[in-house]
Amino acid sequence: MAEYSVLIGRKGGLSETDLDLLRKTALLHDIGKIGVPDAVLLKDGKLTDEEFDLIKMHPVMGESILRRVEPAYAMAPYLPGVRSHHERYDGNGYPDQLAGEDIPLFGRIIAVADAFDAMTSDRPYRKGMKEEKAVTILEEGKGTQWDSHFAEIFVQEWRRNKGIIS
Repeated sequence: MAEYSVLIGRKGGLSETDLDLLRKTALLHDIGKIGVPDAVLLKDGKLTDEEFDLIKMHPVMGESILRRVEPAYAMAPYLPGVRSHHERYDGNGYPDQLAGEDIPLFGRIIAVADAFDAMTSDRPYRKGMKEEKAVTILEEGKGTQWDSHFAEIFVQEWRRNKGIIS
């Protein structure tokens, strides 16, 4: 997932310094899941509304964990991406219902990479889908769930790597 994020960032024109920060943010993005009970994280079946509410707290918990790490200035660059990686471009995400360019840059990039990784990975409650289907979902969600620019970068690079386009 971190490598997908860096790929998107590199093709999106980020500097080497920003790519390093993006990679580290991507590695830390789900640290807040430490605060979610394993019974919820590993549940084999549909989550209740209360359980999903616990899952939706992990970006805030992640930010809170990183705020406790000293020196604080060293953690500051990671906080916006960790907190915002589940925001949606249309404002229907969590935890802050940010929309469009109000979503921090790293959050917008990580959201695309994380979604592809989540859709194609096996989970306790389901088998991962084929990459082709995940790419189709990313295409359909451009501008609503994901930033169109970064979703398109990922889709085009995935196709290029698969030899679908040159």
